Amino acid sequence: MTREEYEKLAETLRYHMNLYYNQDAPQISDYEYDQMMQQLKAAEKEHPDWITPDSPSQKVEFTKREAGVKITHDVPMLSIEDVFTKEDVTAWVEKVHNLHPECTFSVETKIDGLSATFRYQKGENGKLHLTLCETRGDGMQGEDVTVNARVISDVLDTIDLPYDNLQLRGEVYMSHEDFERYNMLQEEAGKKTAANPRNLAAGTFKLLDPKITKERGLRVFFFNVQVGPDEVRTDHIKGLDLLAGKGVSIVYHKQCKTPEEILRVIDEIGDMRGDLPYDIDGAVVKINEIRYRDDFPAGSKYSSGHIAYKYPPEERVVVMDEILVDVGRTGKLTYTGIFHDKETGKPAKLCGTSVSRATLHNQDYIREMKIGIGGAYKLFKSGEIIPKLNGCVSEPETVFEAPKCCPVCGSLLQKEEGIPDIYCVNPYCTAQLTRTVSYFVSLNCMNIMGLGETIVEALVKEGYIRDYADIYDLKNHREELIEKGIIGKEKNTDKVLEAIEGSKENDAVRLLTALAIRNVGKGAAKDLMKHFSGIRELMEATAEELMQVNDIGQTTADCIVSFFADPENRSVIDRLEKAGVKMTADVAEGTSEKLAGLTIVVTGTLPTLGRKEVQELIEKNGGKCTGSVSKKTDLLVAGEAAGSKLTKAQDLGIKVIDEAGLLEMLS
Repeated sequence: MTREEYEKLAETLRYHMNLYYNQDAPQISDYEYDQMMQQLKAAEKEHPDWITPDSPSQKVEFTKREAGVKITHDVPMLSIEDVFTKEDVTAWVEKVHNLHPECTFSVETKIDGLSATFRYQKGENGKLHLTLCETRGDGMQGEDVTVNARVISDVLDTIDLPYDNLQLRGEVYMSHEDFERYNMLQEEAGKKTAANPRNLAAGTFKLLDPKITKERGLRVFFFNVQVGPDEVRTDHIKGLDLLAGKGVSIVYHKQCKTPEEILRVIDEIGDMRGDLPYDIDGAVVKINEIRYRDDFPAGSKYSSGHIAYKYPPEERVVVMDEILVDVGRTGKLTYTGIFHDKETGKPAKLCGTSVSRATLHNQDYIREMKIGIGGAYKLFKSGEIIPKLNGCVSEPETVFEAPKCCPVCGSLLQKEEGIPDIYCVNPYCTAQLTRTVSYFVSLNCMNIMGLGETIVEALVKEGYIRDYADIYDLKNHREELIEKGIIGKEKNTDKVLEAIEGSKENDAVRLLTALAIRNVGKGAAKDLMKHFSGIRELMEATAEELMQVNDIGQTTADCIVSFFADPENRSVIDRLEKAGVKMTADVAEGTSEKLAGLTIVVTGTLPTLGRKEVQELIEKNGGKCTGSVSKKTDLLVAGEAAGSKLTKAQDLGIKVIDEAGLLEMLS
């Protein structure tokens, strides 16, 4: 691995660490993350001089930014170092035995949840009382979530022990039953479902309303004594068993001595994980005699005297029964495979959950995996958020091919060369109508204030809007709209209808942008309306004529020609024009072609012109204003504190001028 590849890998890991620890929204599986971390560690072992204090292997560097009071941990809440082979487990155990032959170990389930520390203090009655619960945060500082901790059924408010204080570390999790119950209620309410129990548990534990936390049914297993007397801080297992006798919910654990015993328990846990009512993502091996743990440090990021064995991805062979094709809100075709377990004939059982469907991504993926009805495929889900197919076991008679027409509206589908996705480009397709109409009325398009997505969705659902032109017919349904309260009461309805009427005077640049032709955004619309007098002239242009316009290539030209060739689109344009929507472009005063053909970047603070003013000035005079310096840049306008863009322009030999120089070019 080169240094550049190493740094890129480190940056990727930081990105995913932030999603996992701070956002509770991981984009990749634990397995994929672990594989990348192994690659990083291997590179650092070969090149120790590459290691920096902010390496992902050295620390958890991210801090939570949730509402609440921050708490500094008495004992750092560190991670446990992962290993991925049984040989690694054996080597670590033998390393411990070489120094302490009498040492024993605790082998425990590694619960897939959110780590927290629970602090107890002696009360007036001589018993321990819960005084504080803190999330892990960045490992050194977390967030006070005591109010939420008190509503978790497994958390004892009082422990009948005569200690001065006690700190327990536990893993807050959600059972499969409670997770499925939550998603069922969300589906019934038409709301978004949760991806997996771990994410839902993490988000629920940090909610501001403890009533909701209680309703969702969080649980906790305690797995370590952070602070306490020798009675629970000498022999780890005896400490756990003593706490269990007092009603504390303790993690599943077994005491072992030899590597063979440890591996046997790891296998036992692996065999039972499919039947557990909660998710686990490994087995933890801990030195039982706590005094020995500091003799085996694993770096600043990991706690001493522990390792976590991560199970390889669990797999089942499934047979494809059906492939569902749908259209997303952006018009992109989506594919879902419906299957059954080849062995049982039922949904596949993976990591405690029943799986009967998986996303099939796109047509290229389907061809590559040889996916079709009757084919058999490996399915894996190792603590995964999303189940995935992992290779073809037996091929189907026919590999599935996407339909030629949209399954929702029947329009011909389109696929751009070099892109795997297939799209329905009919903006009036009911699957995407709410999105396209919301875009049409948005700030950078027709700018119809008050007509937000929620109202648009209601108007589409009630049948008032089937295409863009219907927006301008809403005034004919004023009384009905007021009576139904779709937009609001009389005052609000009239306000929106007035905004619709006012939008008719918008420049044709806004209208062209609003039509949502693929690859035609605000910038391209401006360039086109400088070249053509209005929408009508643009409608009759050939691809060759369109390509004469600055930055309009073959793909964009083809999209424009295709859009205006569609009879339904032409009909909508006719109706918009009949309704009084302006079809011509405004000619601004003081326009010229003095900067025609020039790509200009502005950087730093200019003496008199603001960033937006100078951009408008450049575009009004035929130039193109971009945000980054490249070989295609013709000119850099630099102000005070120009920074890296100035340096790059100088390195590339790009001409640099100041504000006065720009104004002189325009004089």
